[in-house]
Amino acid sequence: MKQVSHQRNPMIRAAILAIGLCVTMAQVSVASKPNIIFIFADDWGWGDLSCHGHPYVKTPNIDRLAREGTDFHRFTVASGVCSPSRTAVMTGHFPARYNIDGHFAWVPSNAKRNMPDWLSPKSPLLPRMLQQGGYATAHFGKWHLSNNMIPDSPLPIEYGYDEYGAFNCAGEQMPVHEDAEHAIAFIEKSRQQNKPFFVNLWLHEPHTPFHTVPKYRWRFRQLEERDNIYASVLSHADDRIGEVLDALDRLELSENTLVIFSSDNGPARAGESAELTLMHDTATGAGYGIGASMGITGGRKGYKSALFEGGIGVPFIARWPGKIAAGKIDNTSLLSAVDLLPTFCEIAGVPLPDNYVPDGASQVQALLGNGKSVREKPLFWKMQSRWPPRPNQPYHWVSWAVVDQQWKLLANEDLSHVELYDLVADPYEKTNLGNTNATVVAQLREKLKRWQASLPAQPTGNVFSNERKGF
Repeated sequence: MKQVSHQRNPMIRAAILAIGLCVTMAQVSVASKPNIIFIFADDWGWGDLSCHGHPYVKTPNIDRLAREGTDFHRFTVASGVCSPSRTAVMTGHFPARYNIDGHFAWVPSNAKRNMPDWLSPKSPLLPRMLQQGGYATAHFGKWHLSNNMIPDSPLPIEYGYDEYGAFNCAGEQMPVHEDAEHAIAFIEKSRQQNKPFFVNLWLHEPHTPFHTVPKYRWRFRQLEERDNIYASVLSHADDRIGEVLDALDRLELSENTLVIFSSDNGPARAGESAELTLMHDTATGAGYGIGASMGITGGRKGYKSALFEGGIGVPFIARWPGKIAAGKIDNTSLLSAVDLLPTFCEIAGVPLPDNYVPDGASQVQALLGNGKSVREKPLFWKMQSRWPPRPNQPYHWVSWAVVDQQWKLLANEDLSHVELYDLVADPYEKTNLGNTNATVVAQLREKLKRWQASLPAQPTGNVFSNERKGF
């Protein structure tokens, strides 16, 4: 059989050119998808940034994000503690829908609190949605959607990541200070493969233990020891963020990359009698304990573990050159962690699954400067808190909260005590309006009851360790 020469057959040559054009267009389309880096710190208070006026903490690299992006002052996470807050980011749902109301600990503690032992990998998951949408996905840093003390819990790779390096998870624990190093290597590889990427960079700082490095202790040598420790670990984290930003510049990816810095909850705070001692964490090693927790909230009421704004109101700085305004402060848009999944998916051009209903809403317009001071979808919180308030923890009595329009209602476990605040007029929750707005209180209490009735009575699915046998 005579072989046909492609060079001499114009129809075949045209077909080859058409195929080549389609491939080129597909490559351009993939390459033009924006990259997303979500930097999620641990216990980083709203006031713990030099661009937010901290008296001695220096964060020049995060400050750079604020100069080159927009600083959103009204962002809240979905819990006052770690694991439920991270669950909301991963699923776009209120964590109470998964009975995740506190941090994942050892199995007896999880069982006692009616919690699962891990977030189910079968849940709707942001990284998996983006992975199925053509993104290279990776997680580096803290996990805590299970715990390293539960060895049979799923590894992060089972949640929709192509690569991971983590601690507070089963398996080998990545050293806490290697997060940026691994993230940069993944970004470089994705760049070589011409794939858009999504990276969770979940920092350890400034959670206990405080793992100090001499270089950073020396940087703040003029400070008293507790302040020195706190400033040094934040500075170390800020430098690692700077390494990632520098890598984006070097790889010419900055213009097409959305970078967000935030925190999982408000700052931990040492009591007046807390001593400065060393502690050992089974996931991250030895370091200084709670006595060095010096975080501040920028005037917000309460700290970590509280549902007042000091516990859930955290930094949220977004940079996307040419899309998000540079050097702007947005102090009106009410954004939530449950908004991140639909927001990131819209930015990535990834449709939400047909059977998925987020508790949040896409906030792309808010990121682009068209936000609103009231929310169309209400927000709900659930935590296990004690009543009546304890003298040393006056803001940690709230078990339930709802934000609807400009109103925020906080309630104790049985809803017998409530406080009401107008977040638009009073973002720092200084004036309780509960006694003068009975109708609003009744309406919000009823919404809380309906939401409570929608929650599962107990965890379901394959979310229990083999160690549960006998409990």
